[in-house]
Amino acid sequence: YNEDLYIVGQTPSLVDTFDDKMYTNYILATNNIPIPKNQLITNEDYNNLSLDLKFPLVLKPIRGRGSQGVTKINNHKDLLGRLHAMFSNNTYGTAVYIEEFLIGKEITITVMPKGNYMVNGKELFYDRPWCLPAVERYNHDNGIAPYNGTVAVMENSKVLSDVELQSNEILEVYEHCVKSAEIIDIKPPIRIDCRSNSTGKYYLFDLNMKPNMTGPSRSHRNNQDSLSLLSARKIGWNYIDLLSNILNQKWNSVSIDN
Repeated sequence: YNEDLYIVGQTPSLVDTFDDKMYTNYILATNNIPIPKNQLITNEDYNNLSLDLKFPLVLKPIRGRGSQGVTKINNHKDLLGRLHAMFSNNTYGTAVYIEEFLIGKEITITVMPKGNYMVNGKELFYDRPWCLPAVERYNHDNGIAPYNGTVAVMENSKVLSDVELQSNEILEVYEHCVKSAEIIDIKPPIRIDCRSNSTGKYYLFDLNMKPNMTGPSRSHRNNQDSLSLLSARKIGWNYIDLLSNILNQKWNSVSIDN
């Protein structure tokens, strides 16, 4: 990279690597970060599939956008039908995966990179990635959060209460998210979707390297806060504050070398 060129964003190679959800799951699991149990399925073996997981399950593309292609599966017949349709259309390639369906609360956490930030008029330095307040997702469609291109996130999402944000379960999952961001060495924000099991323990199930950063930038888009902006408002940021703080994390080849 030219040292005079500053970048706001991930390197394309990093995005390409961690957009592979099975690879990401492998990296997280090997670093003792809790993820749901999962299993790879290919178009060559799905007719003779031996399942290691119990229903209900969630069927997912290995590379996907939001919840597109994500389906809750309740039985073996349903699974085979969905797999046949996906592989016949070749919509998501020659392999997909399934993971256990967690019955608890779903949250999403925006993780900011380490660096200097302005928060409530004060300049703060974070020497590790850090989490914006967790946002709960609700009003699911058959157990799956609808794609935000269909339903605005402001209609099915809210920041957790102050009491919930200080719970041991949330503080624990924050640490797992920060550790994940450190492993990847993030440059701009990422967003991590998490869901709890029946005992309240959270598992990381989707790591988004390029989260949506929309906001109410025009009069007819007043309900278009992104999940990250919903979270940012909790610490006193408006849309411009969020974007300005993201821009402050710009980097170049010199900062990588150092």
